[in-house]
Amino acid sequence: MAWQDTVEQTVTGFGFELVELERSAGGLLRVTIDWPWQVPEEGQPMPAERFVTVEDCEKVTRQLQYLLEVEGLEYRRLEVGSPGIDRPLKREIDYVRFEGQVVDLTLKAPIGVTGTDVAANRKKFRGTLERAADGVQWQVVWSDAPEPKPGQRVSKKRVPAPLQALAFSLADVQQARLAPIVNFKGRQAPGAAAAPSEE
Repeated sequence: MAWQDTVEQTVTGFGFELVELERSAGGLLRVTIDWPWQVPEEGQPMPAERFVTVEDCEKVTRQLQYLLEVEGLEYRRLEVGSPGIDRPLKREIDYVRFEGQVVDLTLKAPIGVTGTDVAANRKKFRGTLERAADGVQWQVVWSDAPEPKPGQRVSKKRVPAPLQALAFSLADVQQARLAPIVNFKGRQAPGAAAAPSEE
């Protein structure tokens, strides 16, 4: 496990946070980095979003190649990149940071909500991430109405499908990621940045 500590210390030493560390059977070592984010103090504006650049990835890559050689870790390819538009949510601060965004959520065990249309065997949800009413848990809010097709006119008289919400704690979550929604009307999805760099 020492090499994992080496990777994390190297990443944090450059001022980044380690988002994900993956090592595949084929010899690929993938390191995902991002700029740290802090909750703004009450009354302060949200901090401007900083994106990881290709130069940032190259700088971390060079240092990791040297240190992993010293550690004697065998790998065939090293990739250092930014989280991209499907960024994983791992810690509480990630949920705070991306509150209000659309997320893909997979639970460890199915949760059925009585008195609603949520199936008792359902584990996967896509919806807007919100703080639950109790202020402790989180919830995902969604509508099962089908998305209108491009160019389709939607009647103003049409009654929208009701919103559904599912409250959960972080301990219930197997995996959570920002939903990779791309807007092709000239605006980038939040968090899109940086191509990975290779050895």
